[in-house]
Amino acid sequence: MSLLQQDSTGVDDAAKGEELTKGTSHVVWAAMAATLVVGLAIAIYVIAGQKPPIAKGEILAVWAHQQHTVTSGLDASGAPMPQETVDQVMVFARVRIHNQSDHPLFLNNATTNVTLDDGIHSSYAANKSDYDRLFVAYPDIQVPHGPAISPLDTEIDPGQTVEGEFVSAFRSITKQQWDARKKLDFTFSFRYQPNIVVAPQVPVIDQ
Repeated sequence: MSLLQQDSTGVDDAAKGEELTKGTSHVVWAAMAATLVVGLAIAIYVIAGQKPPIAKGEILAVWAHQQHTVTSGLDASGAPMPQETVDQVMVFARVRIHNQSDHPLFLNNATTNVTLDDGIHSSYAANKSDYDRLFVAYPDIQVPHGPAISPLDTEIDPGQTVEGEFVSAFRSITKQQWDARKKLDFTFSFRYQPNIVVAPQVPVIDQ
């Protein structure tokens, strides 16, 4: 009788072990499913909470003008002074900026950024009046003289799009360095708002 009782007890324990294993498996699958649901919910919440950039920029055209200048050898009062040779690359850009936010944007600055072998070189855009005077000072510039956009006082209302041109000058970059550039882009800074960086999708017209 004791042997029969021992065999019966062994069978019962094995069955209980199988039931326990099955129960554990269900718990694991339920935990995995719950984790997946929570993860999806978090992802949906994050995506829904993301906002598009405050502004969208587009580079419509880019011109690079190599300017070689030799000073007159006279100072402002007409006294003789050593002549100076200045070589610079002037980068002209025609841009379009669209305000995607629900409040006005104030363009605070614009910079042209060129990546060379020794790193990134940046130059601020000239203001509107200096841009217009440039075509008087250098009449040989073969760049269309379109309406200038001022990087210092341009206001863009919600949903509004502005378009204009500006120029940046790189006095420390030779034509050879410019031709060997690795990257070119433009940074637009707004008052109390994050910057946007725009890379041109059009070829640079070299002059």
